[in-house]
Amino acid sequence: MDLLDLHPAPERDRRWMQIAYEEALRAAEEGEVPVGAVVVAGSRLLGRGHNRTETLQDPTAHAEMLAITAAANTLGSWRLEGASLYVTLEPCLMCAGAIFLARVKRLTYATPDPKRGVLGSVIDVSGHETLNHHTEVEAGPMSEECSALLKTFFEKLRKDARSDRD
Repeated sequence: MDLLDLHPAPERDRRWMQIAYEEALRAAEEGEVPVGAVVVAGSRLLGRGHNRTETLQDPTAHAEMLAITAAANTLGSWRLEGASLYVTLEPCLMCAGAIFLARVKRLTYATPDPKRGVLGSVIDVSGHETLNHHTEVEAGPMSEECSALLKTFFEKLRKDARSDRD
């Protein structure tokens, strides 16, 4: 048993979210929307990712998608049963679909996405009765930090766009 397993759930969630936040910071440094994600099983980090849509010119290169792919590669299986996903922003519809298809047991996100979030903000697809897999979804730690990072990023983007027009 890893020492991380001995911590109470809120502390353990915060530690994993901190790693996802570090991924979000990497995204921001690369000029990407600052979203980060990690997939874990027990105390084992299976995969991590941050948004890379601009870098890869790939609309599917969201943090969750990249972390899920990395985790599947680590396990040698697309089934992530028993795994948890920590992400700094509420997932969009594409990412929620991947989370359900990968059979992720638990999703914890830091801050809601009022424009694209489909796990409670815009709509909530997680509890749809016809899904053959249901992921536990909860808002988690570091909401303020993750929200502030996103706000700062978009404020700078708007400021830079105004400067370019002037």
